Amino acid sequence: MTDQSQAPLRVVVTAAGRGIGRAVAERFVAAGATVWGCDVDDEALDELRSSAPAAQAARCDVADRNDVDSFLAQAIGAMGGIDVLVNNAGIGGGHAAIEDVSDEAWDRTIAVNLTGMFNCTRRVVPAMKAQRSGCIVNISTASVRTGLPNRLPYIASKQGVMGLTQNLARELGPSNIRCNAILPGLIDNPRGRALVQRAATEAGKSFDEFEADMLRYISMRTWIDPTEIGDTAVFLASHAARHITGQFLGVCGGAEWEP
Repeated sequence: MTDQSQAPLRVVVTAAGRGIGRAVAERFVAAGATVWGCDVDDEALDELRSSAPAAQAARCDVADRNDVDSFLAQAIGAMGGIDVLVNNAGIGGGHAAIEDVSDEAWDRTIAVNLTGMFNCTRRVVPAMKAQRSGCIVNISTASVRTGLPNRLPYIASKQGVMGLTQNLARELGPSNIRCNAILPGLIDNPRGRALVQRAATEAGKSFDEFEADMLRYISMRTWIDPTEIGDTAVFLASHAARHITGQFLGVCGGAEWEP
């Protein structure tokens, strides 16, 4: 990419209404970027508009190709192009042994977590190729390195994101388009704490007991603030990262294993 100090970055963030996506959108806005965010939740979009008034927000289900085409046509048209796509949209995929995973849970998880990234990336690449620059940041998970029993649809979809990232980096590199993945660890937000609480309840333990179990297997014994993911995305989109591509960057404090 060229030196981005010449003009504000034009950025699209999927699932930008809450959690990691909103933190990413907010950090890009703080860095001076022009940001368009989407989400399937209208209430979450209102929260994004409130927390980052400079960001534009619109409804879009990344698993719906018509939604994607309409949203990205609007965003790219309004910004006059696109420099950065942050593929953040994802769902948990349920909690079940493989023999109990429903067709609906499998299909929807793959549709959102993997096909959604394909839908968005395919739509923005022509614009990036035309300007001979671009940055794609895919949000995967540190759990692809540890494994996570009873979360097969989620892990399989996020492993797919790894392959998507690596292949896009090779395919798009000659067009000066970079693609990397961020692998977040234990995210310290309401959703992350709710997941730990559910796991604790299933294990018959208190939140504090289960939290201690989890932190034992994180080298730095730490939760991850969502803003850390936002700051990492901003860095990967910057001129300083202009030759970083095809990389899987764990922002997880050293996730070793998960109970």
